[in-house]
Amino acid sequence: MLGNADLFCQDLQTSPQPHVGKILVTGATGYVGGRLVPELLARGYDVRVMVRAFSSEYSERWPGVEIVIGDALDLDSLVPALEGIHTAYYLIHSLLHGHKRFKQLDIQAAANFRKAADRNKVSRIIYLGGLGDLQSKLSDHLRSRQEIASELMRGTAAVTVLRAAIIIGSGSASFEMIENLVRRLPVLFLPPWAKTKCQPIAIRNVIMYLMGVLETPTTAGFSYDIGGPDILSYHEMLRVCSEILCLRRLFIPLFLSNIRMYSYLASLVTPVPHSIVFSLLESTTNTVICQNNDIRDIVRIELLHYREAVLRALSREDQDRIYTRWSDAYPPAHALAMKLTEMDRRKLYIRSASLHIKKSPAALFSSICRVGGKEGWFNTNWLWKLRGIVDRILMGVGTSRGRRHSRFLRVNDVVDFWRVEDIQSEQRLLLRAEMKLPGRAWLEFSIDTNADGANTLSVNAYYQPSGFWGKVYWYACLPFHALIFNDLIEQIERRSSSESDEEIVGK
Repeated sequence: MLGNADLFCQDLQTSPQPHVGKILVTGATGYVGGRLVPELLARGYDVRVMVRAFSSEYSERWPGVEIVIGDALDLDSLVPALEGIHTAYYLIHSLLHGHKRFKQLDIQAAANFRKAADRNKVSRIIYLGGLGDLQSKLSDHLRSRQEIASELMRGTAAVTVLRAAIIIGSGSASFEMIENLVRRLPVLFLPPWAKTKCQPIAIRNVIMYLMGVLETPTTAGFSYDIGGPDILSYHEMLRVCSEILCLRRLFIPLFLSNIRMYSYLASLVTPVPHSIVFSLLESTTNTVICQNNDIRDIVRIELLHYREAVLRALSREDQDRIYTRWSDAYPPAHALAMKLTEMDRRKLYIRSASLHIKKSPAALFSSICRVGGKEGWFNTNWLWKLRGIVDRILMGVGTSRGRRHSRFLRVNDVVDFWRVEDIQSEQRLLLRAEMKLPGRAWLEFSIDTNADGANTLSVNAYYQPSGFWGKVYWYACLPFHALIFNDLIEQIERRSSSESDEEIVGK
């Protein structure tokens, strides 16, 4: 749970309305939804969260929240998920499925949700959509957001639509794109659409508006534009970020405006994958500013300027206080991926390394939970980086996703091109591979206490090849496994400290 210092809505002038009934949050494992749930709980609401697959981590993360399994693309699962709901937050989008599929999936999901809401007589739906002049030719991404709103409005529930441009906050895809472009490129070539005007909004203000309209019944059935106080071009946003970071950058205008090429290059130097970058950059050809500011008179909040929003996001990164991140929901359907416990062990290829150690389990586990991210993978870090570069070239996730927190891990957290599948304090960390490879792979760190009081620290690689090339891949990597795993396990032992017996899980 977030501490009071991390909550956004403490100064919100609207009054909590917990008497209205149960609130459903969809997309709660995503960037915005993950920030909204703690705010609802802090204000006394009875909250139900819809997820695609159950994990014990959700109960630990949101104590007192009802967890229900549901998939917006499966109408039959939505009907029970919406039973007894007064207001539902619709924070679902299919952007992660790629440019070719997300439009069709978006409409199908919205139609299913509308039908399920009608059957359950849901009173309100609150939807976070995208800004864009409805009279102009919108990008596929922005047009899809408008079509979702129209589809939801066809039902009997009163729909409140909040339309936002890019969201600036620690962990947001838009912010990480801007920050990493500025940090990593001394020269930035600006296409013509870098002059397009945009009205960015801080994640803090987005959450406050989402809460404010819930607590203002008169907003039911209306659509509002939400944005920060600044209207800037994308060039100006990059320049302001470079000034804040004290980095001198050369901005060179170009006549070339090929979005597909720019999105691919941007995906190579930022943590954000190509499928997301392309959809975001495609929308930069549209001016996205508020057509009206009616919401400011209804939900009165202090709007953060772009510069302040960037400063706060950077501060959160420096303090290791990123609560949710865009990578929490990427790649699509990661929660439904095959788990190691579901595999036939007889068909798995396994490579192991172990070390007999007298360090305490707590100290060893603390060291294990620091792998990846900015600290890297210790002495053989160059090999991991090389594998990540190859993966990004193939439009995979690569290692640049890093991790949400430098020391603490929870189930479904990202660690470079891995994702935490299971974590048991002082015993086990299981990572599932999300890089592109011809098969499925897992990396397990385990600590076993021996009869003599010492501990055995083990690293185990599990691999299920897919066809002939999957087997070729495994045997080609075997020589590197010996080097990497032996070095990794020795470095974990060296970096562990008996004085660092701190709790890792649940931070």
